[in-house]
Amino acid sequence: MDYGQILKDIKPTEEEQAEIDEMSSKLVQYLEKLCEDKNIDAKIQIVGSVAKHTALKGKSDIDIFMAFPLDVSKDVLKQKGLELAHECNDAFGGEASHHFASHPYVTSDIDGYEVDFVPCYAIEMGDQIQSAVDRTILHTIYVKEKLPKEGCDEVLLLKKFMDMTGTYGSEFKVGGFAGYLCELLIIKYGTFEETLKQACTWRHGHVIDLEEYGTAKKFNDPLVVIDPTDKNRNVGAALRLNKMSEFIQSARNYLSSDRKKDYFYPLNKSLDGNMILDEFDKRGSDYIAIKFDIPDMPLDTLHPQLKTTARSLIEKVNNEEFIVFKGDYASNEKDSAVILLEMASSKLNSIKINQGPKIFIDKACNNFTAKYGAENCHVIDDFLVHTQKRQFSDAVKFIEHVFTPDNVKLIKIGKNLRKTIVDTYEFVSLETLANDEFYIRFLDDFLNPGQYIVR
Repeated sequence: MDYGQILKDIKPTEEEQAEIDEMSSKLVQYLEKLCEDKNIDAKIQIVGSVAKHTALKGKSDIDIFMAFPLDVSKDVLKQKGLELAHECNDAFGGEASHHFASHPYVTSDIDGYEVDFVPCYAIEMGDQIQSAVDRTILHTIYVKEKLPKEGCDEVLLLKKFMDMTGTYGSEFKVGGFAGYLCELLIIKYGTFEETLKQACTWRHGHVIDLEEYGTAKKFNDPLVVIDPTDKNRNVGAALRLNKMSEFIQSARNYLSSDRKKDYFYPLNKSLDGNMILDEFDKRGSDYIAIKFDIPDMPLDTLHPQLKTTARSLIEKVNNEEFIVFKGDYASNEKDSAVILLEMASSKLNSIKINQGPKIFIDKACNNFTAKYGAENCHVIDDFLVHTQKRQFSDAVKFIEHVFTPDNVKLIKIGKNLRKTIVDTYEFVSLETLANDEFYIRFLDDFLNPGQYIVR
């Protein structure tokens, strides 16, 4: 297939690249002069996809790493690194905000570019690592050395394909392929199409070890890609099994498709609230949608807590003998989140079986009949049982019971979400969600979970 037009659409133009390079150069030169004036021993480097020329059009964020000698204390590294970042931000009229990884870093909006100023240690090999970000410089050096110039276009095709099939991005919300992992795949397989062909042969635990370190047995992940700069790290550790599986099926679908071009562009789909509501209605299920406020917190903290909460609530509802056919969560990442439960059964009869001991255990059976009365007990198979009234015969009533200050501990709930859920939750209708620009997309994805992996 001829990818010329697609690359035209997804690759920064020469003018755009020149502007990015110029801005990057100005920032680096300013920081180097600052270090000289302040007698700060730090090496300033552009890293990431911009440095490797593997950034998609419109996603050319600039990552500037300030690498300090290994003998500098972490406190000094943080202090000097943040000082340099803020002075550079102010000099270029940027708007800065703090973020935290293994230590603080600064993100600035400068002339429309998102610039990350990250202090790190100047390591020369993976086993010198002091913090998770230290490897990034080594990653950039490795890719620039090993990825041929024409390979950059292949990386762009792979990234865009993954982005449009919902499998790109190693952040928790996605659980997909990191940019560095994409680059290593192209270094391994050479081209975008060959990567897809090889992916179709992957099995759980597939190993890629470019430098032949032989350390794959240390890992038990779906995809094991040994970091060429650190033999004790799996670059694929953040890749969840479902996203690896979706990528494999996307690859199969693509290779057999006569509409290959469509895989590099968003779905051509206008969302109609009434049509979506009709589709939900046709399924014949009951739906419980719980909407609540979210606190101001990093997204990589928010999404794990939302996932934990949703999973635990589903488990608890099922344990009460209601049946959740499907459940999911979403957040607009601004002020709210929703947990949506599609119920195969949300109403129960008023009684349930309380299973007691096996009939052969004499003492336990005597205790059971003493508690409930022998006349109220009977036998099912080889268990002594008792019929009793349910506390909850309506799933909504049970959830109301759970989301109270005294009972919220019945489920595993994100620690930052506990108070906001209890204080702000409300049951909302599908109609309400279908009238929200963000949540209507969530409803569409809920109905059509496989729509991104095939065209």
